[in-house]
Amino acid sequence: MALAFLNQSRSFDAARNAVRFVGHDGMFQVLFFIEVGALAKSDTQRTEPSETRWLSSFDALRNSIQDVAHKAYSYRRRAFYTLTAADFR
Repeated sequence: MALAFLNQSRSFDAARNAVRFVGHDGMFQVLFFIEVGALAKSDTQRTEPSETRWLSSFDALRNSIQDVAHKAYSYRRRAFYTLTAADFR
């Protein structure tokens, strides 16, 4: 089966300093975390980083994030992945 993102929900995980989202491969759930460093814009906003900002950034970049998640999943199938800024270069 192919990886699909059927559930559009995402949440901020303060312990990991990352946004958590879920993919599905058939009946298997695959967890993804994207570090906030990968969500930071090159033209850093002057406002204090916050959960709301990271979730909004995730929403704005959802398609490219999911593309990178697909790529990571295609290399090696695991139960969870942590995407970093290096994955987007």
